[in-house]
Amino acid sequence: MNRILTERFAEIRSHSEVICSDLKTEDYVVQPIVDVSPPKWHLAHTSWFFETFLLIPLLADYRPFHPQFSYLFNSYYEAVGSRTLRSDRGNLSRPTVKEVYAYREHVDRAMLVLLAQPGLSGETLALIELGLNHEQQHQELLITDIKYILGHNPLFPPIEIPLQQRQVSYADWVAVAAGIYSIGATADSGFCFDNEQGRHAVSLGAFNIAGGLVTNEEYLAFIRDGGYHRCELWHSDGWAWLQQNAVKAPMYWHERDGDWLVYTFAGLAPVALNEPVAHVNFYEASAYAAWAGARLPTEVEWEVASGRFDWGARWEWTNSAYLPYPGYQKAEGAVGEYNGKFMVNQMVLRGASEATPAGHSRATYRNFFQPELRWQYTGIRLAR
Repeated sequence: MNRILTERFAEIRSHSEVICSDLKTEDYVVQPIVDVSPPKWHLAHTSWFFETFLLIPLLADYRPFHPQFSYLFNSYYEAVGSRTLRSDRGNLSRPTVKEVYAYREHVDRAMLVLLAQPGLSGETLALIELGLNHEQQHQELLITDIKYILGHNPLFPPIEIPLQQRQVSYADWVAVAAGIYSIGATADSGFCFDNEQGRHAVSLGAFNIAGGLVTNEEYLAFIRDGGYHRCELWHSDGWAWLQQNAVKAPMYWHERDGDWLVYTFAGLAPVALNEPVAHVNFYEASAYAAWAGARLPTEVEWEVASGRFDWGARWEWTNSAYLPYPGYQKAEGAVGEYNGKFMVNQMVLRGASEATPAGHSRATYRNFFQPELRWQYTGIRLAR
């Protein structure tokens, strides 16, 4: 078991560096907005997680790489101590990129020693698994943060970034009968986050859910029909966001002489009409659904129906607030801050995206973001 876990650890840790392999040194330190962290910070923070929660408490004679790195690379774990303000991560010219990679090597060498020890406890193995999934979450953030950094550069530079090829279908509507259904992860489901646990019964009325995601062509029809100028389609908060930010299209779209272009990792290109729309927020998704005479599915509806359509190309907005399942209990200590503290003012997304690492998606996964955010690969599936 330790050999398999060691190989998986090495593979996942290596993939973070593969994502960054085409970056220039200057790209590693940019933080254009508070929600986007510098790539250098992601590489260090994921190492800090293993160092803080596994190596320091469990590996005898382990010496932290640098006494100040806990302050620099803690994200939001109040129980672990003070930290750099999130908005200041881009101000850290030091440590250098080279030192951050040395930090990763230091942590990886020590983790291999820990992984080689016989008889690791179930609690330790669970923490290692959490650390690996945490790194995979940051791999997706690395991709989307790099895209924001380069996609807001006037040069629109191309870059090699590994993305997953996800199957996309344009099937018709799926009818789901009224009934009692069960959602959530079970004890034998394999790894899941604590916010997925607590499988429970739900009662649903009959509904229909789209077999495919809304495409760029369909969203373009919404734009051309004045969707961004029709207040009756928008939530009040969404309309206020729209007016404040003067938005008229999904993120990365640019209108040039009547044509729409979009920034991709290959550079600026014409919008591909048959691809699922991406980089829209909850407000935009809800407005589009209203324009189309439909609505967004709830997360319960999405999970119940998920076995009947292709998913994984885009994170899909639901009309569900991010709240705990019945009987939810936070874990003790700092690890308990992982999900529960964010269960307010956020909306649930389901599925995965082409930026989600292989093996890091499941039908019970509950992603969540504030309704105004759209730098992730977020898309739209309709219900009615």
